Amino acid sequence: MTEQSFSKVLTANDTGASGGHQAGIHIPKTQKELIAFLPELDPETKNPSVWLDCRDDAGGNWQFRYIYYNNKLHDQEGTRNEYRITHMTAFMRSVGARPGQVITISGVPRSGVLTLAVSDAGHQADGHMPRRIRLKGWQRVY
Repeated sequence: MTEQSFSKVLTANDTGASGGHQAGIHIPKTQKELIAFLPELDPETKNPSVWLDCRDDAGGNWQFRYIYYNNKLHDQEGTRNEYRITHMTAFMRSVGARPGQVITISGVPRSGVLTLAVSDAGHQADGHMPRRIRLKGWQRVY
C-alpha cells in the first residue's frame, strides 16, 4: 500500500506551551481521510485505543496512544466523543516543538507505524512565530 502523509500547524495546547492540560492532539471527526489512515478503533468499545509506533526524523523511537474518547456513546452522563493522539509530551519537548511549527505524520494506512517530523514551515524567516497562526487543522500532504 502507498504511504500517505498528513500535517498540522501546532498550537500552544499541542506543544504544552499554554500551561493547560490537553489530552493530546485532537483529530476532528470531520477528518475522515486521516481517521481512515490511522488504525481502526471500534466505536462499540468504550474508549478504544491502540499504540502507535513512531520514528522521528532524528531516528528516535516513540510510542503514542491513539484513542477514541467516546463515553458519550456509552455512559448516560458521558460528554466526550473525540479522537486524540496522546503521550506526546516528551516528544514535543525533545524536538523543542513550538506553536506555529508544523508536525507531519507519514506511514502506510492502518499500519500504526509512523514517521514524524516537526518543521519550521509555519515560522517567519527570522525564526519567530507569526502574530497570528492561521489554524487549518490536519491537511493531507500529496
